[in-house]
Amino acid sequence: MKIAVLAGDGIGPEIMEQALRVLDRLALPGLELTSCDVGGAGYKAHGHPLPPATLAAAKAADAVLFG
Repeated sequence: MKIAVLAGDGIGPEIMEQALRVLDRLALPGLELTSCDVGGAGYKAHGHPLPPATLAAAKAADAVLFG
């Protein structure tokens, strides 16, 4: 299962850290996590709050975790 991890801004990164801890503890076989920039981090790194690479990763994923 492919999951796009979009931590976002504000408390999003803090919440995402805990969500990822839970997923790690579950130790699900075949789990693929892909972290992508979005929001302020996306704008700072790529000049856009939803960079094309982030959108493509989200579309290709089976699920999206958004902080």
